[in-house]
Amino acid sequence: MQPTPLDVAPPGLAARAEAARAWWRRERPLNAMLFVSLVAILGGIALARALDFRPAQHQGLWRGGLAHAFEAHYDQAFPLKQLGVNLWAAIDYQLFGEGLPGVVVGKDGWLYTDEEFKLDNDSPALVDRHLALVGWVGRALTQRHVALLVAVVPAKARVYPEHLGRRRPPELRQALYARALDALQAEGVATVALLEPLSAGKREQPTFLRTDTHWTPYGARVAAQAVAMRARGLVEGGRAFHSQPDGSRTYRGDLFNFLPLDPWFASLLPPPDRLTPWRTMDSDHAGSLLGDAPAAQVALVGTSYSAEAQWNFAGALEQAMHADVLNYAKDGEGPFAPMLAYLDSDDFRTSPPKLVVWEVPERYLPLPQAALAAYHLPPGVSTGRVATSAAVRGPQAREGGSFSHVTSQP
Repeated sequence: MQPTPLDVAPPGLAARAEAARAWWRRERPLNAMLFVSLVAILGGIALARALDFRPAQHQGLWRGGLAHAFEAHYDQAFPLKQLGVNLWAAIDYQLFGEGLPGVVVGKDGWLYTDEEFKLDNDSPALVDRHLALVGWVGRALTQRHVALLVAVVPAKARVYPEHLGRRRPPELRQALYARALDALQAEGVATVALLEPLSAGKREQPTFLRTDTHWTPYGARVAAQAVAMRARGLVEGGRAFHSQPDGSRTYRGDLFNFLPLDPWFASLLPPPDRLTPWRTMDSDHAGSLLGDAPAAQVALVGTSYSAEAQWNFAGALEQAMHADVLNYAKDGEGPFAPMLAYLDSDDFRTSPPKLVVWEVPERYLPLPQAALAAYHLPPGVSTGRVATSAAVRGPQAREGGSFSHVTSQP
């Protein structure tokens, strides 16, 4: 099944948008009057509560005690402050389909991270730089006789474009997934294209969460199976693992944080997701959990898609590959810094695996990665060209066999 192109607008969207604009023009004077009245009422209440403030004699102005005391008094005496925050968010959400910076509001209760739509002024150069870094890592691992599989995670907006509504990713992002795969393959980096299995899998169960940036546990299993198929012959299987559901619960996605409607207008929010986490265990040693084996053949590096246990991507990989997986993914650092940290780790230097699975979401490729500032990168990476020299700590490179380790700055 071919996914719907991101640049195709839903039927009737232009007509609905024009009708909404016409309604807004007709109702603008009344809405403006109501809004000004509300602001005046809230302002009057706030002023009255502020006049009730009586500071203690020991609270000084210069040390900040007076300011903190006033803030505490205001918060306690004016609980309607939260109403103002919620009301403004409700107006944005209901009338304009907008939230705070960080979220793109789609249709049918679907929310998307705006990282899938952003472009930096240097985005074309950043894409080249990050792809060059991946290529350099692949060459460096080859020097240590370690195989690399890069699992490129497609944007949620690419897998579920039918719920986007009026917003569309810019042109560079629309072509980004295919461009990244082509560039990495040209560099000789083995890739796992997850777009097709995640798009096909959604016919059975959701592969991405509706109100969160991440894939579902089912989507993680689909991705793990695709990686395992691509990894055949790279690792020796033979280990038995089994997975089981670990209860079911209501899940409040991370994108709700950008819709501050709770508590006054919580009823306007999309319904939360339903999450069923899975837990993977070693069938041969029932008491041991995933990652306990001291000499795993596979290392997993990546982002929160891999690091967060509730998606169970590492466990799904173990079951699909019949091999132990050690998880070096990190949350909140993007895909690149965790890999550089792993290459500089004692674990890698003393016990390199046979295979490194690197989970790389496409949405990070055009964006600045602040965590990379802690590392000395190969000179060619900064210009988008793969360099043979290694990243170094300070002015000297540390050699480890035939491999120059990427190291963090002191």
